[in-house]
Amino acid sequence: MSNMKAGEVGESLLISALNACRARLKAFIRGRTAVRDDVDDILQEVTWQLMKVEQPVENVAAWLFRAARNEMIDRARKKHEVSLPGYLTADDEDFPEQEIAETLFGVPQTPEEEYLNMLLWEELGQALSELPPPQREVFEKTEFEGYSMKMLAEETGDSVQALLSRKHKAV
Repeated sequence: MSNMKAGEVGESLLISALNACRARLKAFIRGRTAVRDDVDDILQEVTWQLMKVEQPVENVAAWLFRAARNEMIDRARKKHEVSLPGYLTADDEDFPEQEIAETLFGVPQTPEEEYLNMLLWEELGQALSELPPPQREVFEKTEFEGYSMKMLAEETGDSVQALLSRKHKAV
């Protein structure tokens, strides 16, 4: 297809081009996406991006596949939050951090609190074990061992900014 721009040629030509390769594009996304529910979301996002593109698109099909690939990469890079199973649900968005801290670091008063404490420590341990060692070290030393970033920087020889970056990635 020749140069197309949403504002100049019109959305109908872009939609026609999209419809012409929709099945192949959907199969391309489906074959490279771990979460099947994401296929339609990615296709919708790519369609939206096509409709708002400002510069002319010479090869609409190639642009669509490249945009889909970029969207899949962006989604894969995003970290998905995982709730603590059996305790927090999607409805508990404003669960107070203080209560988690008390459960982790407080003295259990009941068998239920003791069990919950054990579960939280297991989940935290599992999450920490999945981190790369430099990120895990920064997190553990600043959160559990009382190190300040400045103290840790002096100990490791790394800059405070590098340590902050590692901790941010860990969280």
